[in-house]
Amino acid sequence: QVQLKESGGGLVQAGGSLRLSCAASGRTFSSHAMAWFRQAPGKERMFVAAISWSSGNTYHADSVKGRFTISRDSAKNTGYLQMNSLKPEDTAVYYCAAKYGSNWYTSEKQYNYWGQGTQVTVSS
Repeated sequence: QVQLKESGGGLVQAGGSLRLSCAASGRTFSSHAMAWFRQAPGKERMFVAAISWSSGNTYHADSVKGRFTISRDSAKNTGYLQMNSLKPEDTAVYYCAAKYGSNWYTSEKQYNYWGQGTQVTVSS
């Protein structure tokens, strides 16, 4: 079993930056993939970025490419989402998710483990 805990959300002005963290615990995380999703009010949860824990290979949604960067610190069992040049439309609850196996997917149905979410609000 894997437990995930996000942190780092908050209120920021447009153009600003935030770094989200996702601490994984419960079992060895070396054979997993981690992803970030977000859900804006009244909208479906959407894929943001994913990383293969063992290789470090990453993938970012087009909407955040060039502004957001997913990474991980294997020694700390922690994943990160660095968010730069934030826009009001990035406002959402951001969720960390994980699955066993190094392949990542953009569908939330592929992920078994979820954090509780952290609110990111970008003011204009």
